Parts: sequence; structure tokens; C-alpha cells
Amino acid sequence: MSLSTDKIIKCVCPLDCPDTCGMTVKVRDGAAIDLRGDKNHPFTRGFLCGKMARYLDRVYSTDRLVRPLIRTGRKGEGRFEPIAWDDALTRIAEQFAAIAAAPHGPQAILPYSYYGTMGKLQANSLDRRFFHRLGASKLDRTICASAGGAGYEYTLGTGKLGADPLAVPNCRLIINWGSNTVHTNSHLWSLMIEARKKGATIVTIDPYKSPTATRSDWYIPIRPGTDAALALGMMHVIFREGLEDREYLDRATIGADKLKARAIGDYPLDRVSEITGIDAETIGLLARRYAAERPSLIRLNYGLQRHGGGGMAVRTIACLPALTGAWRDRGGGALLTTSGAFDFNMNALTRPDLSPPETRTINMNSLGAALAGELPGPPVQALYVYNCNPAAVAPDLMKVREGLMREDLFTVVHELFATDTVDYADIVLPATSQLEHEDVHGSYGHHYVMYNEPAIAPIGECRSNNDVFRGLAAKLGFDAETFPDDETLIRELLDGGPNLAGITLDRLRSQGSIRLNLDAEFAPFAAGIFPTPSGKCELYSERMERDGFDPLPTYTPPHEDPLTRPELAKRFPIQLVSPPRSEFLNSTFAGDSRRSTIARTPTIELADEDANARNVSDGDWVEVHNNRGRFFAKVELKGSVQRGVAVALGIHWNKLVPGGLNVNGTTSQALADMAGGATFFDNLVEIRPVPDPTTTETIR
Repeated sequence: MSLSTDKIIKCVCPLDCPDTCGMTVKVRDGAAIDLRGDKNHPFTRGFLCGKMARYLDRVYSTDRLVRPLIRTGRKGEGRFEPIAWDDALTRIAEQFAAIAAAPHGPQAILPYSYYGTMGKLQANSLDRRFFHRLGASKLDRTICASAGGAGYEYTLGTGKLGADPLAVPNCRLIINWGSNTVHTNSHLWSLMIEARKKGATIVTIDPYKSPTATRSDWYIPIRPGTDAALALGMMHVIFREGLEDREYLDRATIGADKLKARAIGDYPLDRVSEITGIDAETIGLLARRYAAERPSLIRLNYGLQRHGGGGMAVRTIACLPALTGAWRDRGGGALLTTSGAFDFNMNALTRPDLSPPETRTINMNSLGAALAGELPGPPVQALYVYNCNPAAVAPDLMKVREGLMREDLFTVVHELFATDTVDYADIVLPATSQLEHEDVHGSYGHHYVMYNEPAIAPIGECRSNNDVFRGLAAKLGFDAETFPDDETLIRELLDGGPNLAGITLDRLRSQGSIRLNLDAEFAPFAAGIFPTPSGKCELYSERMERDGFDPLPTYTPPHEDPLTRPELAKRFPIQLVSPPRSEFLNSTFAGDSRRSTIARTPTIELADEDANARNVSDGDWVEVHNNRGRFFAKVELKGSVQRGVAVALGIHWNKLVPGGLNVNGTTSQALADMAGGATFFDNLVEIRPVPDPTTTETIR
């Protein structure tokens, strides 16, 4: 009789989160029996968020999809029966082949995915090769970070480099600008706390008094979408009072004098105060402290760029560290993402060369318009969804839902659980969890390449993304060499730039996590050299001018700003923002039975004045509505927002909430100023009391 032997396997959290935690899994007799943070990982250091601490419950949930399904009811009903894998793949391949052979061609097929997993293989490898080879429409994956990323790169150059997160304890002034770091980047927050113990001040600038704002030393509430104006007001003070680092500006920037003229001439503090809702004294104090206290770090996050002027907002804030010379210091400067340091060979992985010339690209924020046939090119006749739940997370959900209900739309969904999107599928394919497949991860919150070793065999009949695309490629007769095994893909991925030199699959399998080849004292722009066309920080950008933008930082109001859209604001006077709920990750975990009460009870946080004006109290149900749609929520009066602002934490599954629509019932398909970014936080609404929609039929 043999005794069971426990095996410890290193793996990686797959969630769309900058922390990219190292984890260890204990496996006994083929089953995972314990999961915890990897205490040897230098950044994540052994602790996990509350969501991932119970990830094994998710892996072994009885709600998992474990076999392929075919629809038997009407779209949206979620009624299915089992189908064999071979039959499912055959049906999908036949549908794709028929659409591709028709006059409209394969561009009538649309893949739809985002980062349900952040692994390089499962998020963007054989999926891209398959749809490129098929000739399908391309998807512009812009729903999260594209506008801010573009603005950041215009200023600091390609690569999206920023301060080293591990150097944050060196800082003496830390500004969380639009970042609820406590919940969305918890390991960085722990480093901020280390800095505070050494005397640092932590500031948070946000329309919402989030947990990070509550725990900061100084909270500055700001009107939604006006961050660029505040940054320009700070520049006004810095230039007017001679607080700039002139030597760094002369050596490392281009356009400083033009920016000075703009900030002093166009952004006096009374104007900035009117735009932002922040008094002039506070703006002046913030600017002076920022100029004087070093090292200083601005932690930007993506929430502040989800409005009509979002790209310019990030571009403008990203100029501030150059004005004060903050880039000179290790840990100083700005941090939006670390992703640019990972010079993976993504072209080898995704093979864009396989896509036919002139293939159209559809912005994922425009899914509703695409499914309605309102975009150039052939109407979408087939939709393949994976790593995403668009029926919950896409903007303008009423429009998206109408499209998904089309009987002539062939929809495939590859998922772990029966999400909102699954209910509209013709074919449902069961997906593996992170413990059931191999992958490699970079990070947008630290500098470690990480290997995810499969810990257990797939549950039931679940298959990974790559296994499914290999199967579909074989059914369509595609060259097998284009769809190799995962080990081959990893080796191609790692054959990248100098930051990856010496980081091999064998080393990753042995060590789990390996730091990029960055200097131990990494400070990306201390020498004043930037990866821009000029080689300098471009306070004035000729490239932006050629692309049709103002070459200098400026304030671009949100599309639905009450000050610039007074007639719209008369009808819908509340600026609604919808940041993440800590119990969910986007819509992931929103269907978790352990979170049943939270999952079924959307909330909206209001100012007391706005609640009183609408005759609602804490705990009352309200309808939140505009000309796009509505949702129901329970009022919370926490003192967390200013008058005229509301916060609805999300994202809930529609099928679990009263009325069947979450906050995206009111959001817009309008795009940000740069890179086709989403505008989820650019959303004017009105609010009215309603009877409890969980017990009554509430009619608008």
C-alpha cells in the first residue's frame, strides 16, 4: 500500500490585476487541496486578495461548465443540452467555413475577447493565429487602457515605462491619482505603507472617497473627468513661482517654455478651481509640496482616462514629473504600467502576418453598433467569445443585448461558468481554469516573468483556449505547423528583446519567477533619455500635432460634462462613475454563490444633498436612468461623493440583479479622444425612487 505524497506547484494568478501574484498549490492524488501566495515572490510576498485566497472553491465549483452544450431554447433563455466535443467543433467549423465562402467573406466573423486570463498563451497566441488565418475581422481591444496608454506614450515614448514598484518605499510624497490602490493594487499599497512609516505622505485624488482615499493622509475630491485641468493648475503654480527643475527641463524635455506659457496664460487657479471643484488654496498647496518633496511618485490608474478627454488627461499628468525632476530619483516619477518593460516576441506569438491585407478592425466598445450592422463592412454573422463577458461588461448594454438576440447571429462562447453571455450562445464550450493549463505571464505592476505550471488535470471535459483553436484549425484544414504545442509557443515568446536575455523556459520551470534584465537601481529616465522621436520627454509633441491633437497638454472636457452640456445636465444632472467592486474583478466572481447577497444587490453611493432632493434615504431602491437605459440600485449614503456625483460599484451579472441590467445599461459607446478608449465614467444620469424591485414589478 503506497502513501500519498503531496506536491507543491508554483503557479500565477490569472486575473486582470497589476499585482500578478505568485501562488503555490498543494496537490494530493491529483487534486488541489491548498492554494496560497508564494512567500518567495519578491513583489507579492505571500499574500493574496480575498478573491484568490478561495480560488479552489472556484476551480471545484459545482457551477463549472464541464461539457460542451448546444442551445435548445430561445436566445437569452440559457437552455442547452450536451453535445460531444467533436460534434461541437464540427458545427463551429462548418458555420465559419460557410460564412467565409459567402460573398461577404470571413470578415463577417468577429472574435471577442479581453483579459479574463492575463496569460500570454491563453489570452493572445493561437486565438490570434486562428482568426488571422481565417481572415476574420480584427478586434481592437480598447475597453480598459488604450486612451491612457496612448497619452502616456505621446509624452514619455513607446514602451510604457515607469517607476520601479519595488522602489516605492524610497518615496516621500506619493499621489494616487484616480487609483484605488488598496483594492486594485494591494501589494503596491503595502509598499506605500512602508514609505509612510519612513515619513512619506500619501495623497489620493479621486471623485470617489474610496478605501484608498479614506486611508490616505490627504484626500482631494475632484469633479469627474477634470484631472488634466488640475495638473495644469499645478503647472501654473510651479512655473509662476519658479519651482521647476530648470536643469532637467533644459536637458531632458522639449517644449517647456511653450508649456509654461500655456499653463500660466490659460490655466489660472480661479479657472482651474471652477473646472475641478477644488479650491485654489488646495491646488497651490499640492503643487508646492509636489515640487519640494522628493522622491515623489504619481501612481496613475486607468479609471481617470475613461472619459472623452481621457488620453489627454493622462498625457498631461505624465508631464508633471519632468517639471520637478522627479524622474531623477529611484522610485520617483510616474507609474501607469510596467508592461512596456516586457519585450516579449508578441509578433511571433500572434502572427499578424497571417491576416489578409485590408482586413477591417472593429473597436470592442462598439459591439452594439457592430451587431446592429451599423459599421462599415459586412454585417457580423458569427461571434466567438472567450476570456470576456460582453453581455455584462460592454457599454450600452441595451444595444448589445439586441444584437445578441439576433437569430441569424451564430454565437460561440468558451467559458468556465454560465455568464450572461453564455445565455445567448448557440454553442457553449467549457474552459479550463488557471490550475489546468500551462502559461507564461508578464505583469503591468512589477518586473517579473512568471511561469504557470498546470497543477491538475482539466475538470470534466474542459479544454484550454489553445486546445480548442488547435481543434478548430484541424477541422478547417489549416497548416498544423502554424498551431504548435504550448512549449513551442513559449520558446517563441521568450525569443524577444534584451530585457528577456537568458530567461528561458527551463529556468522558468525551475524558478517560477525571474526578474527582467533591469538594473538593480532601475530608474528609467534618470539620465533624461526617453524613447520618444526627440529622445526627450515631449511636453510639446509634433507627433500629436501630426495626429490631429493639440501638441501641448490641455484640458478636454468629458463628452457629458455638466459645465459644457447644460441642456443635457438639466435632464440628467448626476455624473455617474462605476469603479470596480472589491469582491469582483470586472464581472469575474459576480456569479459566485458565496457572494450571493452582494451579487444580487447593486448599490449607488450618493451625496446627502442629492438624496434629499430626490426624497430617498439610505437603503432605498432607486432607478438610475438616462436616454440609453436604466438599472436599479440600493442607495448608500457614506459621505463618499460630492454633490452631483454618484458611484455605482460593479460589474454585476445582469441575470442576477433586479430589472436584468447592470450599470452598463446606462453607459455609452462613445469613444475617448485617443486610441478608441472606452468612456464608462462619462455618464450623466438621473435617479428616482422606486418600490423594492425584488418584490414588485417596477414600471418606468
